[in-house]
Amino acid sequence: MTSLPEGFRALVIGSSGGIGSAVSEALRQDGRCAEIATLSRSEDALDITDEASVRDAAAQLEGEFHLIFCATGALTIDGVGPEKALKQLHPDAMMKQFALNALGPALILKHFATKMVKRERGLIAFLSARVGSIGDNHLGGWISYRASKAALNQIIRTASIEFARTHSQSVLAALHPGTVATSLSEDYSSGRKRFRPEESAAKMLAVLDGLQPEQSGNFFAYDGSSIEW
Repeated sequence: MTSLPEGFRALVIGSSGGIGSAVSEALRQDGRCAEIATLSRSEDALDITDEASVRDAAAQLEGEFHLIFCATGALTIDGVGPEKALKQLHPDAMMKQFALNALGPALILKHFATKMVKRERGLIAFLSARVGSIGDNHLGGWISYRASKAALNQIIRTASIEFARTHSQSVLAALHPGTVATSLSEDYSSGRKRFRPEESAAKMLAVLDGLQPEQSGNFFAYDGSSIEW
């Protein structure tokens, strides 16, 4: 991460997942990264859908960070996968998608944005998904997951406007990691090329490294291309 200061500090939330662990390892291999903190549900009992859990986790971290990478999210929750048709829509399943994929990141922003450096370059990234793009939706289906990721994108866009007032050198970004060989995509990627987690992590970190403050609040793919809302 050559755009960040020598000795930068990083935080990865969702570090026990396939992409989160790959991002964590990539940062550990970065000689410019002086310290990396990690948080996850399995290792730290962090529940991003519970504000008290998020607030307490943030309160336990000392100092400021130059990079926060939130790699949380799910496509299948409690055994319920994406809908193929309207008749499969279930209110409880839809609310769980919104809780994890939209509310959770919003709470992360609320309680962790204050941990970012103010007078140096800073980067905050959230895993989104191309299927959350309204303009790029040509196939239909997956209503709950698509809508929750579209909501996430709006949260990031809105937060970036407020964040720019106090962190003029920082960038907030929604990132599409590509189709990655993790448990999330295993049942839904037949016939599609899948990146290894470490490949996706390296590509996304490279994209982040090149973003400028005027690009904050936007939606990018792993190859650096912009994705329409």
